[in-house]
Amino acid sequence: MSALSLVLAASALASSLDAPASTAAPTTTTIDPGSLSQTSVEPSFGAPLTHQMNALWTDLRTNSVARAESLFFPRSAYLKMKTGLLPNPSADYAERLIAFYELDVTAYHRYLLSGGAATLVRVTFNRADAAWIAPGHCENLIGYWHLPGVRFVYRHARKEFSVAVASLISWRGVWYVVHLGPNPRPSDVGTVDSPSSGPGTPGPAGGC
Repeated sequence: MSALSLVLAASALASSLDAPASTAAPTTTTIDPGSLSQTSVEPSFGAPLTHQMNALWTDLRTNSVARAESLFFPRSAYLKMKTGLLPNPSADYAERLIAFYELDVTAYHRYLLSGGAATLVRVTFNRADAAWIAPGHCENLIGYWHLPGVRFVYRHARKEFSVAVASLISWRGVWYVVHLGPNPRPSDVGTVDSPSSGPGTPGPAGGC
């Protein structure tokens, strides 16, 4: 299957709640998705993925590290996947996964703006590269969907460039970033994955 392209338009999503006239505004509770059981539902390749990637692009362009973390794979889900397999999955999440992600967000920010203002043109990926990683594979107790090598195609002036998001994985039918830069990487520093002076090629397939 050929690579699919999604043209991203800037969008704002807002919701509001009307408070009862005689009472204070109600509080809302956000449920941690990782506290709920995993499902084998394949995540959408349409509007939800477009929204996630559009939000990530904005965070990379503005170096919004804290906000970008909301797009990262939930800690509680990671602990479910790794408890019993790693000696300290909580430390691995904090000191490796999130630590690299924070470094990578800043590295991408610097790279994207190194040639001037960067304008997102489209996001490309190969839907055929998405694969269900069954429980017991890739040192995980719980299965998930994996999508490698999603690419941001962007423009400096009139020339196109691109960079990759190394890995997205799913929890309950939602895509999350698990590796922004390459995994493994040559050194423990923020690293941009597969930069190209053109649109590049999504993927490759494989990995987990």
